[in-house]
Amino acid sequence: MPSTLELTLILLASGVLAVAGLKALGLPALVGYLLIGAAMAPFLPRLAQDTPAGHLAEFGVVFLMFSIGLEFSLARLNAMRQSVFVLGGMQVVLTMFIVMALGLLFALPWEQGLAMGGVLAMSSTAIVSKLLSEREELDSEHGRLILGILLFQDLAVAPLIIFLPALAQSSGLGQALLYAALKAALVLAVILALGQRLMRPWFQWVARPKSAELFMLNVLLVTLGLAYVTERAGLSLALGAFLAGVLIAETEYRYQVEADIRPFRDVLMGLFFVSIGLMLDLRLVALHWGEVLGIMLALVIGKLILAALLAGLYVRSWAVVLRVGLGLAQAGEFGFVLLALALGHGLIGAELHQTLLAAMVLSMLTTPLLVLYGDRLAKRLEGGAWVEQARGVHEIATRAFGIQKHVIVCGYGRSGQSLARLLESEKVPFIALDDDPRRVHAATQAGDRVVFGDASRAEVLMAAGVHRARAVVVSFSHARSAHGVLAAVQRLKPEVPVIVRTVDDSDLDALRAAGAAEVVPELMEGALMLGSQTLLMAGVPLARVLNRIRQTREARYGALRGYFRGLSDEQDDDARGDRLASFLVTARQGGRTLVQLDLQSLGATLVNVRRRGAHAFEFGPETRLESGDILILRGEPEALAAAKMRLAEG
Repeated sequence: MPSTLELTLILLASGVLAVAGLKALGLPALVGYLLIGAAMAPFLPRLAQDTPAGHLAEFGVVFLMFSIGLEFSLARLNAMRQSVFVLGGMQVVLTMFIVMALGLLFALPWEQGLAMGGVLAMSSTAIVSKLLSEREELDSEHGRLILGILLFQDLAVAPLIIFLPALAQSSGLGQALLYAALKAALVLAVILALGQRLMRPWFQWVARPKSAELFMLNVLLVTLGLAYVTERAGLSLALGAFLAGVLIAETEYRYQVEADIRPFRDVLMGLFFVSIGLMLDLRLVALHWGEVLGIMLALVIGKLILAALLAGLYVRSWAVVLRVGLGLAQAGEFGFVLLALALGHGLIGAELHQTLLAAMVLSMLTTPLLVLYGDRLAKRLEGGAWVEQARGVHEIATRAFGIQKHVIVCGYGRSGQSLARLLESEKVPFIALDDDPRRVHAATQAGDRVVFGDASRAEVLMAAGVHRARAVVVSFSHARSAHGVLAAVQRLKPEVPVIVRTVDDSDLDALRAAGAAEVVPELMEGALMLGSQTLLMAGVPLARVLNRIRQTREARYGALRGYFRGLSDEQDDDARGDRLASFLVTARQGGRTLVQLDLQSLGATLVNVRRRGAHAFEFGPETRLESGDILILRGEPEALAAAKMRLAEG
């Protein structure tokens, strides 16, 4: 057995190589961690139980659930209560009874079948929530349904831990379950009631000294402390961490906490998935591959169908139903806890235990691939479901009929609504698209020009009149969806400019490469406003502050670099400064290349060349000017005058 340091180095080296290779192939990093564990299983068979790394791996799930809790709030959880308790409860109960019925067909005792049903009812909160987080789908329709069912499964762990030993004794079953339910309800009520009252003042007190070290220690204390409380109450560690995240999400410290916790979460989560892979006994799979494969396929297909049917009770989209089914089709990490408990109380034998364990681990190994390729199938279903979507597309086309040179606003949240009011004040025609039915209903009731539709779908943009539009604005800060809108516009009408809103500059290059005419980061604009107010309070004259902000924006936004001056601009205290000027190339002036003109030596910068009949004309040093070309130059007044004289030389 290698030492702890040797083991750490092996895991780090394997992780770097495997994850880098899978990322290059476009596959999720989770597959790499799981494969590392499976490959090391013959050499390190008991890492998950017998080493400090195995105990650290458990905290990976804790921090993952904590970060997911930060994405929620108590109001949002209350809105999800139907998917949590109704859908989640039906999924767990039906799975248990279906497995029990199948066990009776194979002459297994009903107690054994019911115990196996409880084990297999669990899905992997760690794997699925990690995938949803990476794909930015936690707030999607299928993401909300999946997380609701997973939350109920976490809640169901405590009653099942009491249920299985009582099932083995066949006595006091009802009393044991009632006791477990009452204890769980009491613990959750106390945590949520006290947490709402104490969390904000506690964090305010801790943040007062402005010590990053103290703040980080407090985050760890709250996360692990609530996880410990729920574990001692018979619930799971992950559930306590999730509740800690939900309570902190109600405070103003949410984003700082999320940034502080991310390094711990990602490293420990990788270790957790390695430990899952280590549970796979490859020799057992080779000896009983038929049984293992059969149980694994039955588990995945059965849970997929059941979860999809339950999701179909709430949504009518085949794509959402498929994604929910695929997201819940595997076994879960808490299933291993219940499986060990069932073995310890004699509900299942040692051979069946190993076979089930191998099938469960294999099902978890297939999950990232199922979600990846299932998502492609779901997108085809979305694109082909014209019968279900025709009514919505028709409504969009009706609202957009007759509008010319309008703006299509994608997303009608706060930013979209503010933009809409600005467009209205300037009498600029627009049509807004949003895929939140509640928001669309409330806005249309108030008389706003917004319709329900997914702006990343080509047929929706066509119905909104993208071929007649002056511009498209992506007002939400969801990078994946923004790429969908850009791809659709590029297919339909690539010359229409698309302005994209982002939180920061992290996706700027990728969005521009995808076709965005301009990317507007919120953080930069907020910093500019903060800076302007600070300069004013520091006594800097208003005109100088405005010029400084303008220069900063010009350096960042290509469309704002320099400007065409008018009479009012001559009153500025910055009478010089860069400005824009346009020059029409005549037949006598044409024929020369840009490198021959050498306008840069005069201090003038060539911003753009517009050629008749060519959209987004690409030019370079060897571009030869033609009659009718328009040159856009930027520079000081003297430089522009000199450039005009050189152009006039012919």
